[in-house]
This record gives sequence, C-alpha cells and structure tokens, in this order.
Amino acid sequence: MYKAPVEEIAFTLNHVVGLSRAIADGKLTDLSDDLVEAILSEAGRFATDEVAPLGAIGDSQGAKLVDGKVIVPEGWAGLYRQWAEGGWNSLTASPEFGGQGLPHMLNVAALEMWNSGSMGFALGPVLTMGAVDALTAHGSDALKQTFLQKMVSGEWMATMNLTEPHAGSDLGVMKSRAERRDDGSYRIFGQKIYITWGDHEVTDNIIHLVLARLPDAPAGTRGISLFLVPKFLVNADGALGSRNDLYCHSLEHKLGIHGSPTCTMIYGDGRFGSEPGAVGYLIGEENKGLACMFTMMNVARLAVGMQGVAICEAATQKAIQYAKDRTQGKAPGWTGTGMSPIIEHPDVLRMLLTMKALTQGSRAICYTCAHATDMSHHADGEEARFFAERAALLTPIAKSFATDAGVDVASLGIQVHGGMGFIEETGAARLWRDARIAPIYEGTNGIQAADLVTRKLPLSGGAQVRGFIGELKAIADQVRSSNLDGFGHTADRLSASLTDLEETTEWLLVQLSSGNMTAALSGATPYQRLFGLALTGAYLAKGALADEEHGRDQRLALCRFAAENLIAETGALKDRVIHGEASLTAARAVLD
Repeated sequence: MYKAPVEEIAFTLNHVVGLSRAIADGKLTDLSDDLVEAILSEAGRFATDEVAPLGAIGDSQGAKLVDGKVIVPEGWAGLYRQWAEGGWNSLTASPEFGGQGLPHMLNVAALEMWNSGSMGFALGPVLTMGAVDALTAHGSDALKQTFLQKMVSGEWMATMNLTEPHAGSDLGVMKSRAERRDDGSYRIFGQKIYITWGDHEVTDNIIHLVLARLPDAPAGTRGISLFLVPKFLVNADGALGSRNDLYCHSLEHKLGIHGSPTCTMIYGDGRFGSEPGAVGYLIGEENKGLACMFTMMNVARLAVGMQGVAICEAATQKAIQYAKDRTQGKAPGWTGTGMSPIIEHPDVLRMLLTMKALTQGSRAICYTCAHATDMSHHADGEEARFFAERAALLTPIAKSFATDAGVDVASLGIQVHGGMGFIEETGAARLWRDARIAPIYEGTNGIQAADLVTRKLPLSGGAQVRGFIGELKAIADQVRSSNLDGFGHTADRLSASLTDLEETTEWLLVQLSSGNMTAALSGATPYQRLFGLALTGAYLAKGALADEEHGRDQRLALCRFAAENLIAETGALKDRVIHGEASLTAARAVLD
C-alpha cells in the first residue's frame, strides 16, 4: 500500500529546491516552516488513508455512461467532497475568490501525493485548478464574480476542451464554431474528444473551457477564441438555472486511468435548451483564445509532470516492498537460511536503485520548476523576468522527463515483480497502464522537445540556459571539493554529463541561428532526455551534499549510483543530437 513520502518531499523542497531559503529571505510572506510541515503532513495523511485505498476500486470499476449519466467509481464522489472540504482545491488560488494564495511548490507536492494514490481521481481537480488560473488571468470581472468562487472552493469542477477527432495537437484546423448573440453571449457548436472528467454528477455544475472559431476569424491558430460554457446556466442570483445545450455522447475505452471519465462532448445539437447552441461567454479577446488557454496548459504541463513523479514513487514503493518479501534463489554472499529476498540479487538491486534515482531526480526537476514560478510571482523587474524564463525553460523538461520516467519506472516495477507483475491483483500493471497517457497529455513529449529547443533555448539570446548550466556546474565543483569518499567518481561523471549538455546546447543554438531547423528538431528529443539526466545527476548531488551536512549518507549513495550507472548516457545522447539528422533523413524511405 502506498504511503506518502512526506519526509522526502519536504527535504527536496527545502534543501534541493530552496523553499526554506525563500521563506527565510521573506520571499513568501505569511508562510512558515511549521505551516509547510503541517500542510504536507495532512496532505500525506489524506493521500495515504483516503485516496490510495480507492485507487484499485476506480481501476476495476471504471467510469460508466448509464442512461445519459456518467457514473464514477464507488466512493469517489464522497472522496472528492472530503478533498474539496479540506481546502485542497484552493491552495494557490487568489484570496479574493476564497483561495489561500500559497506557493505552487506546495501545490505540486500535494498533487504528487494525490496522483500516487490514484491518478484517475486526481485528474479532475488538476483541470479545475488550471481553469481557475486561466479565468483569473483573462476573464472579465462579471465572469469572475459569477464562477470563480465556486470553482476555487471545488464546489464546481472544470474541464479543458481542445481536441477534436480530426485535430489533435494541430489546433489550427479545429472546426468547433461560435456565433455571436446580441446580449454579448455566444452559441457554441461542435464536438470535442478526450475530455477528462467531461461529465459526472460529483459536483452540481461543470465549467467547460472550450476553444472555438468565430465565422469571421482568421485562419489557423490566430483565429481561435476561448469560451466558458457551463453545464448548467447560472441565474443572476447565483443559483443554477436550466441545462445548457451540451452533453457527453460517449466514454473512451482506455488503457488506464479507468476511473477518470474521458468523454466525447457534443455542443449545440439542440438536445437541451430552447434553441440549438450551447451558451458560452468569451474569455479574453476574440481570436486570442489560444494565449488564454496556454495559461491553463502551462499549469497543466507541470501537473502532468507531477503525475509522472507520482507513478514513479508509487511503483518504486510497491517494487521495494515486494523485493523485500519475495524470496528466490541465493544471492551472492547470502548467509541467511533458505532462499534470499530478491532485493539481494544484483540485477534486482540495480532495477530498484534505477527506479529510486529516476523518482528523486524527476521530483527535484518538477519542484524546481514550481519554485521558479513562485519566485517570478514574488519578484520585480529583472529578477521576475529571470525566474519567469527559468520556469519556461524547465516546464518542457519537467513534463517530458518525469512522464517518460513514470513509464520506465512502472515498467521496471513490473519486471521486479516478475510474472506476478503481469497479474492485475498485484497493482503493478495498473501503475504502468495509468502512466502511459502522461507522455501524450498536454502536448506530446515530442512537442515539448520542439518547444524546448526552438523557443526556450533562445531565451535572452541563450543567456538563460547558459547561466543555468553554470549553476549546475557549480554543484559538480562542490562535489569535487567535498573530498567525500562516498561520492566515488560522481564529480567526474557529473562534470562530463554537464559538459555534454553545454556542448550540445551550443551546437543547437548555432543550428537555430543559421536556420537549420531540421537538424535542431531531429535532435530535440534526445537533447531533452540529455538535459533531464544531467539535471537528475546535479540535483541528486545537491541533495547528497545537504544530507551530508545533517550527518546522513543515504542520498550520497544513491547519487553515486546514478552518476556511475545512469548519467553516462548523456554522451551517447550528445552524439545522437549532433550526428543524428543525416541517418534520420536517409532512412525515411524505409517507411514507404
């Protein structure tokens, strides 16, 4: 059974990411170390005692569409009400609308725990939080007054409606349309697919954020507008009115996250309402909806990264416990009676340590991204710009590296279980099935790589990424100067990986400046992994140095394992980035 790793989460936040330093420096007013500890402890208790026990039920029962109503798994509606009443939906929202105004660092830590307990359950609240951010940033005062308070409290949930059957990541070809009405509202028509928690009766109302195109809109993504479309209309006194003209047509039959209702949504076919068309309200300006939606999507991308971390943690815990209990054969050096626990076998030990290193590395990357976001909101001028760029640089890496790690770690977890891992009753397979969607969510990891290379590396003329690499190299220098025997060859291996990162970054910047986009994009995905591995090595080293200051050495041992077993891959990745284009282009004909 999953147990929230509250101590490890707190350590990463305080000693690797810099939360405690930010509090001490007065960057986060009204926040104390005691309050942080209390929030993390209660989140951990709720995730362990309330969410995790319902994860398997959600997977086995799944969501169902019965007589036009979406039914969620047994116990989930009550669990959500408990969760919302605990104030978890409002952690980072503005106090103006009932939020607590706490840092994103605490929210992503809580998100990790909810998703480890049940990713299918946690998906709904994640989207509501993102919708709150989008509406807060771009909505009119009237929309905020009508909808935000109940969205912030969790009394109403929200969704994000982008994808259509013919338009996946290419939103420019979407067909959903909007028509203006004289009263300032709009009517929305169209079909959206893959809408997470698109319909249910867990909350009294569901607020859909829908992308659609006006009749006179410019072609492509420049002609997309964003609309707020409630399931039930809201009267002037705030009470719920009539049903809006939208509904769930069907539920997707998915590989994993079975408890999460993934809906095909129909807008404006006349099933509900006095006239066809779902009533919608413009968010932001006409034809500028994609910029508004990206406020939500950027929040969602980091949240999806946290899903990867969460699956890593849950799979690692499950595999370690199984490996301690399961006996088979006799490991080298085993002196006990009978067969040895399989954790004593070198290959199993290698898998478990790989899982743990990727888990802690992914966690540190995602939490650091949240830290940069928080610092950008608590700074002015050049410092605010610096941290906004740092968050932008880290977001695609956090989303992609952590979700790839989630799949890899969950797969290793099945392998540790052996044949039992392929049996559903152990729960190891569920984690892999749930994890597999995350590299696809919110822009596939290939799209994240293209964003990283073409948009994020050139920030400030490359100064942001160069400065970041310099900070990471300083960690390697600290490892070298520590002279701790326990680090083994960490300093050399870490320095080599950071040199790989530096040289590959410079090569990509040259390709971009010379207009060689094919070369840059051909190397984008291996570069993204290279960056994530280098960060993993650096952040594990930073944690090990901090751990040593407190008289402990467990993190030092894990850091050394990662340095001497995992991050040397950066050399091969560097070669793929720099020399991969020619073979990639030449092999295209093989696929004809």
